[in-house]
Amino acid sequence: MNALVTGGTGFLGGRLARRLHALGWSVTALGRSLDAGRRLAADGIAFALGDVRDSKLVGRLCAGQDAVFHCAALSAPWGAYRDFYETNVGGTEHVLAGCRRAGGPRLIYVSTPSVLFGHRDRLQVAEHALPAAAPVNAYACTKLLAERAVALASAAGLPVVTVRPRALFGPGDRTIFPRLIAANRRRGVPLIGGGGALLDLTYVDNAVDALLLCQAAPAAAVLGRTFHITNGEPVPFAAALRELFALLGEPLRELRLPLAAAYGVAAALELAARLTPGRPEPLLTRAVVSMLGRSQTLDVSAARRDLGYAPKISVSEGLAAYARWWRTCTS
Repeated sequence: MNALVTGGTGFLGGRLARRLHALGWSVTALGRSLDAGRRLAADGIAFALGDVRDSKLVGRLCAGQDAVFHCAALSAPWGAYRDFYETNVGGTEHVLAGCRRAGGPRLIYVSTPSVLFGHRDRLQVAEHALPAAAPVNAYACTKLLAERAVALASAAGLPVVTVRPRALFGPGDRTIFPRLIAANRRRGVPLIGGGGALLDLTYVDNAVDALLLCQAAPAAAVLGRTFHITNGEPVPFAAALRELFALLGEPLRELRLPLAAAYGVAAALELAARLTPGRPEPLLTRAVVSMLGRSQTLDVSAARRDLGYAPKISVSEGLAAYARWWRTCTS
């Protein structure tokens, strides 16, 4: 079996590429990091340097594949809308076109539950829920547009499954937890509204399991559908932080900030960033305030029932694994 993994040098894509390779697949990983690509190649995985904005490259790589896992995305709380659009919308359209020309390998598209969450609490949100009336940032906006392009391709007959994993973490994560660790070392981590907001986390290997299940499931059960993926054990933000920093052996510096004040501070920081040459990322954005200060959880019952998804690594086990990795790579 042949598979293309876009975003193959990223956190999820790299983990998926290695798992597929271990299962005997012939894997091609498309990614932008030459160093990470060389490590993949050393493990026996074909590496293509580039990104999904290159339509000719994407089309060439889709040919001859049995499955395409589209993990590539520009994921960040801040940045120029055009950059997000070119990668998240344009890149997805290139993948869809490449799959059509290749005769329709099964496409597993990795989206995000950020398309659902605005600036309010939402608990146990199912896949059929309406998206947020106003996307929280350019990332969420462009991923929603990409989902709509995928839905149109599915309606036209392309075999597609969409997954929305929430807050991926684990060894190799250089996005979520490193930001929190850096904030803690600078001034402290904001506990917005006291840190009691419930959030879903997803251990990265559990997400890989879900992607493989999407590929292997009978067409009638999954094609054209969207599945939410989390660990299925929502935790209060402050509790997760305290457990993580205890494992890291670092004191947690808590900065308690009322929710309304956090939105005000974030809005001011965003305005200052827009007026600064280069538009640097603010220390706090309103999207991050919502993510950390609002209870936002997903219903994963469809994935459990129709994919047979069962998270194997708990949040606590995943935090311990991450702490071990972090201490090793920073010692």
